[in-house]
Amino acid sequence: MTTSPLRLLVHGASGRMGQTLLRLAAGTSLLQVVAAVTGRAPAQRVVDGVPHFASAELSGAPPFDVAIDFSLPDGFDPVLALCVERNAGLVSGTTGISESQRQALIAAASRIPLVWASNFSLGVAVLDELVERAAAALSGWECDIVESHHVHKQDAPSGTALTLGEAARKGGAQPRYASLRAGDIVGEHLVQFTGLGERIELIHRATNRDIFARGALFAATQLNGRAPGSYRVRDLLDGPPPGPTG
Repeated sequence: MTTSPLRLLVHGASGRMGQTLLRLAAGTSLLQVVAAVTGRAPAQRVVDGVPHFASAELSGAPPFDVAIDFSLPDGFDPVLALCVERNAGLVSGTTGISESQRQALIAAASRIPLVWASNFSLGVAVLDELVERAAAALSGWECDIVESHHVHKQDAPSGTALTLGEAARKGGAQPRYASLRAGDIVGEHLVQFTGLGERIELIHRATNRDIFARGALFAATQLNGRAPGSYRVRDLLDGPPPGPTG
């Protein structure tokens, strides 16, 4: 039995993540990018067999199963609206979205399956779960999160550190944060739990940025066909769960 490839729309295709998504998707027959959407009018309408569209032309994109969005906040609303209109899934890593856009995500989750995450690394998804479990088991222990990134990263703490901190809070801990900017570090996150006479360290180190695009593509394949709802990356790791988390 032949399975049709998953049809993807890549929104924010001219950015570093968008270019990586296009490169990796081209390497598998399980995925087909049917539209690459960029902020400005594309210099070429078809590149390596992939149709390109300007963001102003988004409504004219061909049918797709899941949109992967790594764009800017001002481009987020149209792609979310298009996914709801087309009854398609959405995987988004766009940062800096407003509170009203977060509320729009919540509303859209009643109509379509979607996942928004600050980090699509599968290793970080596992770390998130481990942090929550450790915090719940180690009541009263101190929790510190230390994140390290390249010198050009401006936000601190990183979005991933804050997400890990939220996992710690769910487990009952009160995290503290420290940030380091040095060299060309792709991304390192240390979550440390300290008790009297002992210490536990949970660490994730990223050495290649492709892991984030691979995680987003994995999320798209796992999200397709699910019930409407807001999913975390960690919800998608073990196959279809009983239902979404929210």
